[in-house]
Order: sequence, then C-alpha cells, then structure tokens
Amino acid sequence: MTIPSDRGDVLAQARRIVIEDGRLSPRERQDLLELINRLAESSHPIPSLHPNGSESAAPTVSNSASHALLALLKQQADELDALKKLSLNLTSSLDLQTVLDAVVMEAMRLVKDAYTADIFLYANGELNFGASMDLTGARNKPYMDPRQDGLTFTVARGGEPIFIEDMATHPFYKDATVNKDGSIIGIPLIINNNVVGVMNLSRTVTGNFSPPELRLLGLLSDQAAVAISNASLHQIVSRQAYSDTVTGLPNRRALDERLEREVMHARRTGFPFSVLMMDLDGFKEVNDTHGHALGDMVLRDLFRYLASGLRSSDFLARYGGDELTLILSQTDLPAARLVTEKLLDNLHKYQFQLPGGGALKLSLSGGLALYPLHAMSGTDLLRAADEALYRAKKHNRGSFVVAYGFTGPLPLV
Repeated sequence: MTIPSDRGDVLAQARRIVIEDGRLSPRERQDLLELINRLAESSHPIPSLHPNGSESAAPTVSNSASHALLALLKQQADELDALKKLSLNLTSSLDLQTVLDAVVMEAMRLVKDAYTADIFLYANGELNFGASMDLTGARNKPYMDPRQDGLTFTVARGGEPIFIEDMATHPFYKDATVNKDGSIIGIPLIINNNVVGVMNLSRTVTGNFSPPELRLLGLLSDQAAVAISNASLHQIVSRQAYSDTVTGLPNRRALDERLEREVMHARRTGFPFSVLMMDLDGFKEVNDTHGHALGDMVLRDLFRYLASGLRSSDFLARYGGDELTLILSQTDLPAARLVTEKLLDNLHKYQFQLPGGGALKLSLSGGLALYPLHAMSGTDLLRAADEALYRAKKHNRGSFVVAYGFTGPLPLV
C-alpha cells in the first residue's frame, strides 16, 4: 500500500481501507464512507497518515497506520454525528426553557465522567439561573448562587473560557460549600460579541478535558448561544403579541387563549371558574377633559394597581378601551363575590393625581358569570358576563351583577 501523495489520494486510500476492513459493521462502514465523502467536498486539510508524520520515511502505510486512520475517521464521524444531534436538538424549539434544558442535557452526554452542567443567562451585568442537570438526571436545581468573584461571573465578564483542573485547590472554591471533588470548565455563550450566558460543566475526576471533548463543548456553546438568542427574541416578540401596548396587561388574544385553557381544565377536573367583565364609570370624561395621553396614563396606573391585589393564579386582561376581563381560576360564585367586593374596596382607596392639582376618583361596574352555571364555552361566558355588565351600567353603577341563567351559543343565521 503506497503512501498517498495528495488529498485526493489520501481520501481514496481511506475509502479502500474502510471498504476492505472486515472488522467494521455495515453501519460503521456507511458512516465512515459518508465522512470521507464530506471531507472530499470540504477544504479542511487531512492529517498525515504516516505514524511518524514523514511521507518519505517508508514506502508503505503500515497496518497500525491503517487502524489509526480508521480510529481518526471514526472519531471525526462521532463528532459530526454529535454536531448533527446538537443542531437538531437546539433548533427544534423556540421555547427558551426547552432550549436551555437541551443544552445541559447535551453537555452531560458529550463529556465522560460529567457530574453537573448548568447555564446562567447574563444581561445588564447580572446572572440569572437558566437550567441544570446532574449525573442522576435531576434537573433545574441551582447548585449555588454565582458569587461576584467566582467562576461564572469571571467567565461572563471576561468572555473567555476558564478550565480548572482541580476545584479543591483553586481560589475560586476556597469558601464554596458545593462538592469540590473533580474539575470544571466555564464557557461563555457569545453571540455578536456579546456574552448572553455561561455554561459550566463539572466532572468527577481531576485533570484535563480531552481535545474531542473541548471541540464538542466549543461547538455546543456556539450553537447554544445562537439558540438562546433566537429563543429570547421569540419570547420578546411573543410577549409583545400577547400584551396590550398601553397598559402592559395581556390583550384580547391572550384572553381568548387563556379562556380556552380554563374551560379545558374545568372540564377535566370538575372545578368551576368565574369570569368578570368590568368597565370604568365615566372614563370618557377623563379623555374629553384631559386628553387621551393622560387617559392612557390613568388606565396604565389603575389597571396595574388592581392587578397587584390579585392571586398569582388569576388572569387580568384588557378587553378593550376601559374594559377589563378577570378570570378567577377554581373559583365558585361565593368566592367570586368576595373578589368583587375587594376590587370595589381597593378602587375606593385609589386616587390619581391630576397635573393641575386635585385627585381623580373613579368607580367600577362589572358583570359576573360562572362556568358551568352560566355557560359551557369561553365565548358564551364572556357574553353572559358582558350582558350582566350592561345591566350593572344601566341600573346600578359602581356594583357587580351576576349573569342570568344559562347562556348558550348564538343561533346560526
């Protein structure tokens, strides 16, 4: 077997070796031939095939060199396969938490003796926990808060990876309370020259990471930065699409989707829930007297004030204009009545200071409908509550009125 003289001969020689070696399984042979084809189409240089690196040292390639070539090709095939899996896993979702979970899972898979992997997102000089995984499979349990003089903050600020061969002897971990047995690497996640996060991976053993592990972790960090940036942008755009631009509350689109989820949950669990339609009394006069700019300020300030007194499980949205819709999860009629009393009491305490002096006082009218007492769908519940709101505005402003009997779908015309 003569020494190949150029790139084409190297790959032709490699192809023959792969085809003729009887130790390879059909799958391994297919993978290696695929890699050779990829190398033939690329512009990357091929490492010397001779054991001592000199083409003129011997006229033939030894059997051990053939095996070395096979090992090299298989290693590169494994790395390409790992890269392919990384790309698939990190681009299959635009949900930020799903992306972060995929990154730490891949990090644990890529490195031998991996102990923990975690990610902290970095923005405005602050680190916030993103995701984690350990060798037991436990997820999203922060092992320790980043310290200002610790590994994670140092990597985030410097934008360079830091490798620690033995945590037990390193100053970063002098006063740390976490397990300090083994080694760790901190890698910045960089997109457009900005650090968007830090990925840490610890091992149960001390010493260096292998070159293939470092290459794969580098590929992972590059792809992770892009995936995190895309998911974060998607999260911002989605939040804007579901938020009212004036008040910051969820908008009608978000309300409709939340209503459908509440209906499905109520059907599955048997728990009722309530819907309140509310309207500010006399708000038109605020716009007419002081202008729409100040009217928007009033809505923004008042709606946020009302939202602050609700449970975390409740959902307050701007229905339109000066109308609000409140969904009270797992709430029956008596409990919903208590909420309306609290809303009216809070509003009675609220005052908005007008620019020219004086305080603006507002009142609130509302209609209340209950699933499944008054309707069986989100659309019909809104209609039932809106009808009750109309009666409150007409006959008893500043109060809440309960819907009439069951409201069914509108008849088809």
